[in-house]
Amino acid sequence: MGRNGQEITDTELAVLRQLWRRDDATIRELTDALYPEGGHSHYATVQSLLDRLQGKGCVDREKDGRINRYRAAITRADLARRRLRATADALFDGSMAPLLTHLVDNSDLQPEEISALRDLIDRLDAGDAGEA
Repeated sequence: MGRNGQEITDTELAVLRQLWRRDDATIRELTDALYPEGGHSHYATVQSLLDRLQGKGCVDREKDGRINRYRAAITRADLARRRLRATADALFDGSMAPLLTHLVDNSDLQPEEISALRDLIDRLDAGDAGEA
């Protein structure tokens, strides 16, 4: 899902979720959040995950003295958009309508969610897709 089209794994997604919650983080901070029991192998795992995410264009690294600070280079919305597009491409020959219909038909939507969907459709009908 990154620049080279590689899928984001569940463990990589866990790292991204931590980075989305904060402005930036060190490997140690991420390790402590993801693996509270600690350990050198967990630190190395997080470092490897960050390297892979950086290679996929999903994480940026900045030197802060001797410490590397990491931040998400992709937003949650952008990742969701990419994943939904990939799903539509794989299952519905690129068409988003059957995917969206399936999602809505198989969800227990709350009244406020239905209202938000109606608002979205009204904006799309009015040609204001930029805010959708």
